[in-house]
Amino acid sequence: MAFEDLVTRINLLFAEMENQPEDAHELLEQIHLELNQLRATGQPLPEDLVRLEKRLEEEFEAAASEAADDDNGDSD
Repeated sequence: MAFEDLVTRINLLFAEMENQPEDAHELLEQIHLELNQLRATGQPLPEDLVRLEKRLEEEFEAAASEAADDDNGDSD
C-alpha cells in the first residue's frame, strides 16, 4: 500500500507541475480564462483574482510602454 501511495503522490505532483504557469503572461491568461468561466456562469468573481488580473495587466502595459519608449530613443 505504501508504494501505491507514493505513486499517487508522484502523479499528483506531476499534475500540479503541468498546471503551473511558466511566466506572468501565462498566469494572466489562466486568470482571464478562470474569470471568464465564472462570468459566463454568473458566479461571483473572487476579488483577489480580479485584483491580480488588474495588477498584471498594469505591469504589462507599463513594460510595453517602457519598451516602446526605449525603441523610440534608439532611433535618434
